[in-house]
Amino acid sequence: MRFAYYARMDKPKAVTAAAHKLARLIYMMLTKGEEYTDQGQDYYEERYRERVLRQLAQRAEKMGMRLVPGETVVS
Repeated sequence: MRFAYYARMDKPKAVTAAAHKLARLIYMMLTKGEEYTDQGQDYYEERYRERVLRQLAQRAEKMGMRLVPGETVVS
């Protein structure tokens, strides 16, 4: 589970958000009878990357521009 995101919130909001996430996980485990499987850090990083790109594309569209994919540099 990824709790690093909650470090950017103030303390009461972070506690509430983490508790809510745990409550949802436990509820799903109890209702569906499935075990919790950690998706891994790569899964969350990919979701974050997709979300950032989608938000950038929306901002660019509002300004009358569009994003053009470039070469991917992996170091």
